[in-house]
Amino acid sequence: MSLKTEKIILGIDPGTTIMGFGLIKVVGKQMEFLQLNELMLKKYDDHYVKLKLIFERTIELIDTYYPDEIAIEAPFFGKNVQSMLKLGRAQGVAMAAGLSRDIPVTEYSPKKIKMAITGSGNASKEQVARMLQSTLKLKSLPKNLDSTDGLAAAVCHFYNQGRVEVGKSYTGWEAFVKQNPKKVK
Repeated sequence: MSLKTEKIILGIDPGTTIMGFGLIKVVGKQMEFLQLNELMLKKYDDHYVKLKLIFERTIELIDTYYPDEIAIEAPFFGKNVQSMLKLGRAQGVAMAAGLSRDIPVTEYSPKKIKMAITGSGNASKEQVARMLQSTLKLKSLPKNLDSTDGLAAAVCHFYNQGRVEVGKSYTGWEAFVKQNPKKVK
């Protein structure tokens, strides 16, 4: 039985204005940068159209890059309940896209991602982006740092491989339902 020595990790920073994403390839114990980009959703007023586009773009990324795992940034708990709900939905459709293709999804808090990349859970988006630029030898950084946030989720997942306590992880719908009985009716 041969163990797979290569894998691709898709990292997603879900958002209803901008969904950032990044992909890394892991070869042995080394990671290589593949891609980072964002899905711009500002121009759409309809929240449901945004959710559909997030789902479709995630499926498109899966069908293009064939990631073995997905790492997703969990929404942080803010004061505005409406924006939390919208962020949770954005995260949910991105997770559903991965789960519909039987790709394991792991969720990380923003603090955990920042800690994994910079060593500080209170790092700024700029600090995270500069550390990724240095680590992955990126020539330049994008204007919006949502894509580097998506990339940071993938790199955080790489750093947390083999650790017992990671984020919340689901291997499919059955696992999600079993771990979240109160969320399913």
